[in-house]
Amino acid sequence: MSILEVRQLTKRFGGLAAVNEVSFNVEAGEILSIIGPNGAGKSTLFKLISSFLRATSGEVIYEGENIVSKAPHIVARKGVVRTFQETTIFKEMTALDNVVIAHHLRSRASLAGFYWASRTAKEDEAQFRESAEEILNYLGIGHVGNEIARNLPHGYLRALGMAIGLAAQPKLLLFDEPFAGMNHEETQQAVKQVYGIRDRGLTVLLVEHDMPAVMKISDRIVVLNFGQKIAEGTPTEIQDNEQVIEAYLGREDEEIGL
Repeated sequence: MSILEVRQLTKRFGGLAAVNEVSFNVEAGEILSIIGPNGAGKSTLFKLISSFLRATSGEVIYEGENIVSKAPHIVARKGVVRTFQETTIFKEMTALDNVVIAHHLRSRASLAGFYWASRTAKEDEAQFRESAEEILNYLGIGHVGNEIARNLPHGYLRALGMAIGLAAQPKLLLFDEPFAGMNHEETQQAVKQVYGIRDRGLTVLLVEHDMPAVMKISDRIVVLNFGQKIAEGTPTEIQDNEQVIEAYLGREDEEIGL
């Protein structure tokens, strides 16, 4: 069953079609990766799906509803949450407090309630802290909850970004290059964390350049080139696709670590 349907999605900037009539489905519970050369339109596509950009034409159908014209915070409340690399992390706060703050999309109390420490606000805060601790523990980084974020190693910062995304209780989580800048050991740990997120019942859509990680983690892959979808399939199908090889992967298997 599809949780997300992208239908003929197009975004033009003047005469340039950054995304050109792209269509694909995301099945509930799968990990789908979007790959392509630099400038292929991957980031623009992510922004369209999460409503950070308004589409020129086309539809994004999430659980049967077209969300293409909704505000980003409305889309997030519905369950489509996009994570960023490190821009959403408050570096001078603890890891735990970062995740607590990320829960506020679900607040029952008003801003004034938090300011005056109303009963509802106190209940929210206690619930958010308990949830934040559970999320950090689930991702294997609970032991750094009281560490200031700026002191965390790169891999832990990326895991913290995942935790912040989980705090919004998404159904569909969009990861923007979750393995970028990681060494091999950090990447292997991050792959396990993404699998763990899927095991919580979430659907995962990610953009990534690390081909060995993509080939390992993905149920299916969508390939973009110059704003158009040129292929879609399993990792094996993508690996053997002549059009993809010419456009992106290259002819030497060693380039993708296979």
